[in-house]
Amino acid sequence: MIGDLLIQGGQMLVVLALAPLVTGVVRKLKARLYRKRGASVIQPYRDLARLFRKEAVVAEGASWLFRAAPYLIFAMTWVAAALVPTFASGLLFSWSADLIAITALLGSARFFLALAGMDVGTPFGGLGSSREMMISSLAEPAMIMLVFCLALVAGSTQLSTVAEVMLSGVGLRVSLALALIGLMIVAVAENARIPVDNPSTHLELTMVHEAMVLEYSGRHLALIELSAQLKLLLYISLIACVFAPWGIAPVGAGLAHMPLGIAAYLGKLAIGAVLLAVFEASLAKMRVFRVPDFLGAALMLGLLGTLLLFVSRGL
Repeated sequence: MIGDLLIQGGQMLVVLALAPLVTGVVRKLKARLYRKRGASVIQPYRDLARLFRKEAVVAEGASWLFRAAPYLIFAMTWVAAALVPTFASGLLFSWSADLIAITALLGSARFFLALAGMDVGTPFGGLGSSREMMISSLAEPAMIMLVFCLALVAGSTQLSTVAEVMLSGVGLRVSLALALIGLMIVAVAENARIPVDNPSTHLELTMVHEAMVLEYSGRHLALIELSAQLKLLLYISLIACVFAPWGIAPVGAGLAHMPLGIAAYLGKLAIGAVLLAVFEASLAKMRVFRVPDFLGAALMLGLLGTLLLFVSRGL
């Protein structure tokens, strides 16, 4: 029991410690691809430390929700990220590591972020919140359809079970390929990455996520930034857990199997960061009114994969 608690607590600390590093690696690689020097990969840690040391300035018209939202968003995102099997499966809280539960946690965090963006009443906050809700109304149905497609293959929505089924060998399936592409599209949109949004822009009419957090500062802004970094790591971990579960320590494995699992997990994060940097560097940001077409493709891919599974379980 104590060993299970230590492993579960270790996973929670691992995802929290690695989230800023993944963001720093993506930024560094993008700068290199643009033939720029770029900041250090540990710059996100420095930024978070600086923000935590600063005083949080709150607008006069802000309600209690504006102050509580960063803590709620961080808690929900951290719990969701910690539930995804990273270096081991079948952990103490694996019974709650359900794809639908993780989707609900992320949706709740997004809801509070949109409310906080509108709370002060600034034009940019309302603009970003309305666009965020527009994107979420398209991304969440696509995510649920992709979850349904994966559940038909694995026979469960529990991530540990899905990883075990994928490790046991399900063969090459068209439906899984469609689900992978759809999940990547949803991950890009949910993390406000190019081509849906540009996370490095500020004070532009095209921004979405940054518009909602312009009024935050100090520790409040640090928690929101850390939540965004955790969300990026969550989606990379989710894709790796479902579609590349190799190296994950099996259920009941002791502490001796954990170093191999951690090494495999670090390798998957590195590959995910490289692919994301290359993807963003090769594309330009699309217009806001093109986002429904982009996310509609993910919904159609999930629907097509589900229909193929209904036609034949071998597809």
